[in-house]
Amino acid sequence: MRSLLVSVALLHLTGICLCQFPRPCANSEGLRTKECCPVWEGDGSPCGALSGRGFCTEVQVSDEPNGPQYPHIGLDDRERWPLAFYNRTCRCAGNYGGFNCGECRFGYWGSNCAEYKESVRRNIMTMSTAEQQKFISYLNLAKNTINRDYVISTTTRAEMGENGENPRFSDINTYDLFVWMHYYVSRDAFLGGPGNVWRDIDFAHESAAFLPWHRIFLLHWENEIRKLTGDFNFTIPYWDWRDAQSCEVCTDALMGGRNSLNPNLISPASVFSSWKVICTQPEEYNNREVLCNATGEGPLLRNPGNHDPNRVPRLPTTADVDFTVGLPEYETGSMDRFTNMSFRNVLEGFASPETGLAVPGKSTMHNSLHVFMNGSMSSVQGSANDPIFLLHHVFIDSIFERWLRTHQPLRTSYPRTNAPIGHNDGYYMVPFLPLYRNGDYFLSNKVLGYEYAYLLDPGQRFVQEFLTPYLQQAQEIWQWLLVAGMVGAVVASVIAALIVVARRRWRRRKRMSSFGEQQPLLQSSSEEGSSSYQTTL
Repeated sequence: MRSLLVSVALLHLTGICLCQFPRPCANSEGLRTKECCPVWEGDGSPCGALSGRGFCTEVQVSDEPNGPQYPHIGLDDRERWPLAFYNRTCRCAGNYGGFNCGECRFGYWGSNCAEYKESVRRNIMTMSTAEQQKFISYLNLAKNTINRDYVISTTTRAEMGENGENPRFSDINTYDLFVWMHYYVSRDAFLGGPGNVWRDIDFAHESAAFLPWHRIFLLHWENEIRKLTGDFNFTIPYWDWRDAQSCEVCTDALMGGRNSLNPNLISPASVFSSWKVICTQPEEYNNREVLCNATGEGPLLRNPGNHDPNRVPRLPTTADVDFTVGLPEYETGSMDRFTNMSFRNVLEGFASPETGLAVPGKSTMHNSLHVFMNGSMSSVQGSANDPIFLLHHVFIDSIFERWLRTHQPLRTSYPRTNAPIGHNDGYYMVPFLPLYRNGDYFLSNKVLGYEYAYLLDPGQRFVQEFLTPYLQQAQEIWQWLLVAGMVGAVVASVIAALIVVARRRWRRRKRMSSFGEQQPLLQSSSEEGSSSYQTTL
């Protein structure tokens, strides 16, 4: 609880914004001045300063020592992020956020960002058909819409000139923006010369920042979809893969089934069969000493289950997850992929979820799903091309949340020094702008405005996972239900009217027969049959 309160206080000092690179800063002037403090249109001042929303300030980077995994200094633009590009950015006050403080920070809404709202991420398998289809349509819309606020860098900072005289930025669609970000944060470092790279470097994987970085990544992804679609109730669903024997979401109704003619491709009945991937050829980029420029590189590949069984003998089980959540230490030892009894390292998939010990050459937990998909999702730099990446990482984030709630760690549980470069508490996450410190997001998602359906109490969970989908389905077909009800009412009224008329006629005949001579011959079997039919009716 103490760590939660401290983190909340820190969040009020942290600007919320999307990533690399805001359009207003992606030009020669921004590179020359090294300033990214765009004007907020609401009052015409940088960072909305006249309205008290934020202010332009000097970037103060952490000087805490990094681990020995990356021994170089001054060779990579991501070192001491973001100083290679900018040394002044917006810092937003209170609940304000956005690259110009024109938006709200996570979980807050309204013109003054004073309304807290908690969104619920749900299991994609319990969502209604219409909700599933809407999610898929949003993905495809993002894939086919150029992002209006952000661009990507297509070269290193040095190639843009000392004073930014040769800015090299490019448009990109909203979905691929996040694919490129995931590539950029995990790419190899160029050391000079074709193929001369340093591979043991990753600012979002293989150490402590793995979970906070992906948490921010997913929150921004949701935020961009909300802005793109106008659906501010949107959340990314999760796939609960515990005890799964196959890819349950690999159907044409969801994330795409298997192509019957080529098992490595997506079924043509799925919209994802037409998607082109980007940033999937790291060796080519290394040999040419270039960055991925987001050019399409072929179809989305996936062949789930046809992977190396020696590396991934099975998918994670409920017992695996429970063991992992039970580990009390977030990081231990060298704080990398070789560490033992570390919650982060077991969850990421470099250690066993049965013993807690590192298992070189094996992939468990998070990593096992990537290998299992056996395609575009199976290489780190290009893995976000597959939309299953989102479902998978949302569920990983929920396990992180379970661990936080179980152990309620202090901020000091997150490594302050000597983690691999990019992973110390005070290091700013690459490539987000303005800035997010890793340690600031080592906290419960309740502070960030979202929840998981399966972590709700039983009553709330029933409403979210069972009652809500039922009511939504009823809402989708209410017109048909209304018409059917009206038709049914008319038919029932006609039948009732016929019964009334028939009974009246029968009574009238009975009264008339009581005044005349009895006719025994009329009590024939045929008359009895008629009487029986009428009574039955």
